[in-house]
Amino acid sequence: MARDDTGPQSASATPLELLRTPPPKERADAARNRAAVLEAAGRLFAERGVEAVSMDQVAAEAGVGKGTLFRRFGDKAGLAAALLDARERVLQEAILHGPPPLGPGAGEEERLVAFAGAYLDYLLEHLALVRMSETASPGARYRIGAYRFWHRHVAILAAGAEDPEYAAHALLAALSAEHVAALLPDLGEERVREGAARLARSVLR
Repeated sequence: MARDDTGPQSASATPLELLRTPPPKERADAARNRAAVLEAAGRLFAERGVEAVSMDQVAAEAGVGKGTLFRRFGDKAGLAAALLDARERVLQEAILHGPPPLGPGAGEEERLVAFAGAYLDYLLEHLALVRMSETASPGARYRIGAYRFWHRHVAILAAGAEDPEYAAHALLAALSAEHVAALLPDLGEERVREGAARLARSVLR
């Protein structure tokens, strides 16, 4: 079974653990404020939609001053990025150290299917935020640090494929927020999930 801490090496290969989104280093009071803001933003975005929520509303819900919010996150896009960072770290931790089949201990195919399902869980819960982050500018998705983590994880599991790095990009292309958002109205969530699982299995064949 391929291991996430080593994996197939190439000129651009980096151990998966080193690609994790690092948690911010901050004072205890700053960390509490950050957690309060992210919790409030996540709740309001889920209830009202990203576009309908203002920074003023987030500050009021979190119980912090508007100045603190703007200094810390800059604007709503910065706040969205910080919220996604926190959610991404949860999924990264599950991949690295969680129970199988998402975490270590299962076969490559099982882990690829589990990853596709878990990534869709994350994506569908935060679809508007992820879509905004991935389409902020041309090629933005591929510059996001988390994308390198997802790509490396899939490439490691797809070590038996003819071209693991291409196979990883191909699977992740089907999981992009823009692609999934376009398919959902016509196909529905169940068919999107079933298709992603079939594609994950095909990576090794």
